[in-house]
Amino acid sequence: MSEILAVDAVDVAKRYGDLTAVDAISMRVAKGEVYGVLGPNGAGKTTFLRMLFGLIRPDAGTLKVFGQTFKESGTRSLDGVAGFIESPKFYPYLSGRRNLEGLVLLDGGVEPGRIDEVLEIVDLADRAGDKVGGYSFGMRQRLGVAASLVRNPQLLVLDEPANGLDPAGMRDMRALIKRLADSGLTVLLSSHDMLEVEEICDNVTIMSRGSVVFHGQIAELRERAPEQGHRLQTGDDHAALALAKTHRDLTIGTAPDGHGLLAYGPQASIDDYVAALITSGIRLRALSLDEAPLESLFFMLTESSPSGVPAELGASTTGAPR
Repeated sequence: MSEILAVDAVDVAKRYGDLTAVDAISMRVAKGEVYGVLGPNGAGKTTFLRMLFGLIRPDAGTLKVFGQTFKESGTRSLDGVAGFIESPKFYPYLSGRRNLEGLVLLDGGVEPGRIDEVLEIVDLADRAGDKVGGYSFGMRQRLGVAASLVRNPQLLVLDEPANGLDPAGMRDMRALIKRLADSGLTVLLSSHDMLEVEEICDNVTIMSRGSVVFHGQIAELRERAPEQGHRLQTGDDHAALALAKTHRDLTIGTAPDGHGLLAYGPQASIDDYVAALITSGIRLRALSLDEAPLESLFFMLTESSPSGVPAELGASTTGAPR
């Protein structure tokens, strides 16, 4: 008998009048993995998570959580599931601890010491007695994770947990999710940040306009990503482009925004080209990395329609990974 999946979605769809918010997507999340649902705003990520929590009903397809559907089992299908959609909400005039105590009462109670334990996990133990109204946005996000962990879930669902955080807050949230993943907890994470997903997740589903444009492992994405781009600003771009013709293993052209040149190719070849510019007397005024390769691939996938996905990615855009 095959293992029951944490999440098993088959051809799930949701429509609002003429708008198809989620278009027949399939997704399989195994127990113990960190799975990313990636896409720009409006891609359908939050709609899918709302269906997973039973907040809205799919118009078609089947969505099982640990083998149960909301239609058949009601709220029992969410046993072992916790998390939040968009930003978690708390009573600002109560302390972090009192907010958690109230949630515990609504949830039927937990074992003694659990609240202290989760406050330690999310690094809020020393601020637990402070009113939530005085918390930073990042602290409220971490308190949301604590509230989710109180009930000892098997599956933690987080909707854009780092959205709106400053760089330090993003770093802390990623570190927290990594620690939770290392403990064996299954995590389903939605994000619009390719770098966040790359750093945390094992597998990813990329969505665009309600449809799936990629299913697979992060390692597979890395293999398919274009080479790192380098942006150059020279004293004579025409001469620099002419010189580039002698470096056949590079692709060099004017940057789309008109500011300088973009060069793609093996790092050693980039180095040789830069050395040739200097030797030929062409002034090199600036050299910097362009967007990361996975970011480039993300934009390639999400800024085209699903039917317009590059051919080399076509084999990974249908079905669910495994």
